[in-house]
Amino acid sequence: MFKLVKGVSPHKEYSHNNAQPVYQSQTLVEMRRVTIVDECIEKFNELKLNKKIKYIIYKLSDDDKQIVVETTSEDNDWEAFRQLLINATSKKNNDAVGPGPRYAVFDVNYELTSGEGSRSKITFIAWSPDDAPIKYKMLYASSKEALKRCLTGIAAEIQANDSDDLEYSVIIKIVSKGAAA
Repeated sequence: MFKLVKGVSPHKEYSHNNAQPVYQSQTLVEMRRVTIVDECIEKFNELKLNKKIKYIIYKLSDDDKQIVVETTSEDNDWEAFRQLLINATSKKNNDAVGPGPRYAVFDVNYELTSGEGSRSKITFIAWSPDDAPIKYKMLYASSKEALKRCLTGIAAEIQANDSDDLEYSVIIKIVSKGAAA
């Protein structure tokens, strides 16, 4: 749940020291601030307006206080993108490395079965593998809406929890609502 402490909009608070928007999420255990780094929005706007970037993968910073850009690509290779998500890692409580959640945006293109041409939908993907540490699953779940609010123009959203959820055929079916060839 997001709670406004003070600020200029229902979901933003401007911190006193750096004038960066701060997005807050409240869990039952604690109040946590998550900052959306400006680069996140800049790269999204490049994807949306310039159509050069095909996908962006976002992650929480090492201190879990900021959402940052992990990688971008101009390559339209869904399988390479899928593998990056599946192989994403985060630290567990004992500093061991394990599967890690991520946010991603992919500009999905598909052909209509009706023969009426092609479509493009900017798709937000919340990747939270079932075997990821619960701490990170909760952190990503509680900060997802803050990121989505900053990314104006998302046409579809997908919650993926295992590799089958990221199969191209599954994504196309969801994004096109069954209208893809």
